[in-house]
This record gives sequence, C-alpha cells and structure tokens, in this order.
Amino acid sequence: MRSARTRLRTLLLLAAEAVLIFGCLVAATEIRLGQYEAYKNLVEQNGFYKAALVTIFCLGAFYLYDLYDFVVMHDRRELILRLIQALGLAWIALALVFYLAPQARLGIGISGITLPLALAIMVGWRVSIHWLLGHPNVGERILIVGSGDSALEIAREVLERRDAGFRIVGFVDNRPELVGESIINPRVVGLTRDLPEIVRREDVDRIIVAQGERRGQFPTEQLLALSLGGAVAIEEGASFYERVTGRVHLNMMRPSWLIFSGRGRQARIAGFIRTITHRGVALIGGIISLPIALLTALLIKLESPGPALYKQARVGQNGRPFTIMKFRSMRVDAEKDGPVWATTSDDRTTRVGRIIRVIRVDEIPQFWNILKGEMNFVGPRPERPHFVKQLAQEIPFYEQRHLIPPGLTGWAQIKYPYGASIEDARQKLQYDLYYIKNQSLMLDAVILFETVKTILFGRGGR
Repeated sequence: MRSARTRLRTLLLLAAEAVLIFGCLVAATEIRLGQYEAYKNLVEQNGFYKAALVTIFCLGAFYLYDLYDFVVMHDRRELILRLIQALGLAWIALALVFYLAPQARLGIGISGITLPLALAIMVGWRVSIHWLLGHPNVGERILIVGSGDSALEIAREVLERRDAGFRIVGFVDNRPELVGESIINPRVVGLTRDLPEIVRREDVDRIIVAQGERRGQFPTEQLLALSLGGAVAIEEGASFYERVTGRVHLNMMRPSWLIFSGRGRQARIAGFIRTITHRGVALIGGIISLPIALLTALLIKLESPGPALYKQARVGQNGRPFTIMKFRSMRVDAEKDGPVWATTSDDRTTRVGRIIRVIRVDEIPQFWNILKGEMNFVGPRPERPHFVKQLAQEIPFYEQRHLIPPGLTGWAQIKYPYGASIEDARQKLQYDLYYIKNQSLMLDAVILFETVKTILFGRGGR
C-alpha cells in the first residue's frame, strides 16, 4: 500500500489537475463566446456543472492510464503518449454522454478549443512536475546503513523510482577500506561509528538500516542517539523496501515477521467485516453477471463438446483443498498428459476460451466459491496441489500464502503479469505476503479498482 506521503502527493496532484482542467474549460468558453457571453453561459446555462463533469471524466481517464502511479512513469515520452490517450478516451466518453444527454452538451466550438488547450497545459504541467520530482536536489535524503546485498537491492529500487521522491546520499559501513568507493553510485560516505556526524554533514532526512551481519557490528548507540534526538527518521530496511515496492523481499524476511503477525482480536473483527463485504459483492456480482454467464455457457457448448463449467482442485486457507469452478476455456483433453502451466497463445485454448480469458469472464463461476466461504474476492490466487507441492520445495515461505483465504483477484495479480515458472511464482509470492501483512478494506478497494482497469485494457489474461 502507498505511504501517507505518497497518498498526500497524489491527492494534491489530483486537486491541482482538477483546477487546471476546470480552468481550461472556463478559458475556452471565454475565448469562444467572449467574457460577457461566457459568464452567462457558465452561470445561467449550468456551465460550471458541465465543466465539473468534464473534469471528472478527465481525471478518471488519467487514473485508468496509470498517470497517478509514479512508479509506472519512468519515460517522459510514455508520459506524453498516455496523456494524449487519456484525454482522447475522456472526450470519446464525453461525446457518448452528450449524445445520450443533449442538455449536458458543451458545444463543438468550446470542445474544439478545450481539448488542445487542456492537452498543451497538462503536458507542460506534468513534464514540469516529473522533472521537479526527479531533480537530485528535491526529495527526502536517505542514508543506507550497510553495503551488502539487501542494501544494494534497496538502492536499486529507489534509483529506478526517481519520481518517488527519495534521494540516496550514500552508504555507511563498518569497513574503512570501502569508504569513498562507489558501489552502484552512490558511494560509501563513511563509517557507522560516525553516523551522527554524517547525518549532519549530508543533511540526511531518513536512515535505512539494511545491515546484514549485525552481531557486534550494529551501531546501536549511534542510532539510539539519533532516534532520541528526533532530527532524523530511522527505518528498518525490509519495511522501507516493502513501502517503496509494494512487496515483501524473501531474502529480507525473518521468521519473527510470521511470529508477530498473528491475528489479534481487532484483526479478526476486521477479517470478519471483510469476509461479509466480499460475499455481498459476490452476490451482487453474480446476479448482475447472470446474463453474461448464460451466454458464455451457450457459446462454449456450441464451439466444443464437453461441459461448460470446469472444476479443479485448489489449495485454500490453511492448506485445505477445495473445488474451484470456472468456465471451460480449453479443450476437454487439455491435460491428458498431466497438469502443466498455461502459456502465452496456448494451443489448448478454444476460440471462445481466448476471449473469455482476456476479459476474465471465465472467472464468473467463482462467485459461488466466494459465497460458500472457500474464497474471498481479494487474496492470493489459489494454486493447484500439484504445483503447491513443487513450489513449496523450491521457494521459502511459500506455504504462508495459505494463511488467509484465496481470492478471485489479488495484489500479485495487479502488480505482476501472468507467470508460468518458478521464478514468476517467487515474485508473485512477495506481493502475496505484502497483502497478507497489510490487508484491509481500503487495500481491497484499491485492488478491485485496479482489477477493473486491467480487465478494461485486456492485460494479463492467458
């Protein structure tokens, strides 16, 4: 889940862009009609409400194109392309609204001026904002304690997210021979025993503790003095990595995380509320999607012989097996030689199957699994027993993804593309463990919104 700092920045960006888009429409009205007529149009003909409608559609399109995800936006050319696509989508959607509700119409002249004006202003605004956020002199200055694998991994993730607002001033280590050396640029700027002096000299805002071997080498006194002084924030490396990337790094994870993440009374109450909410959403979703489900079943039966529904054993909460239901998207004999992972352009998939997989219609029968309590709407995707046995032997902590009920969608599904290998399973496990640790209704809502976005753009299906 995003940090409070990131959420605040996103809200401020949303507010600023709402003002800019609203202002563009008001300015276009004045350019087209003149000041006096524009005032009449805005006040007497509900022009302000129309401007608000345009603003909402534009912000919604920006969200759909990930323009509020600073991790996604690495390339300025991609940023401009997504802005153009988002504004184009917003105007197409608005054209449909204007056709269905003529009283909300802006007028061709005003629309023709607003679109290029908004595009020019938004491109200039966004390029400026991203340049500012990526500037080396702007952002929270962080110092990393340690120079081992964990420290380097944290540094790489920060350097790949320059617009996220963090600047690495360097590393500190116990070994004098490393001082001044550039590990991955930034360099080692001093020794751990000199932490207070380095913090003052480098104007550090946050210390990230990523020291591997700590016995007899951990700078307890220095960190304690800095913590009590309150001049700098101090954070565990694994926690910082988790906050920046949205996943738990398996090599940084300790058994204590599992011990201290037990379900207390408050967590059980929150879990019960989430379960009721998920079942309610599944009930509503099942009723709404019933016509689509009936049509899908008919098309499957018409194309290929065999049942429309496909039942398969999966591993649920606490390792209990259950039977998952999906619309059949492959030939009946698809696994005559044993279970295998699906692949891109899988030749076992039927024509109808390819379509329903892309738009995720094949998952509709799982609403029944949610209503039965075997699954939640959000959680780690349930895996087959054959693969669970294999992956548990290859990947540490893999069994811990069964601490909670599996889900129809999940944090790993929206953050990582479909995987068909042990390494893919390892990467997705890191996101699943992050969800298990941070699960909440708010995070569930984020995942559901992102899942809808994924379905609309047809990403991730196989």
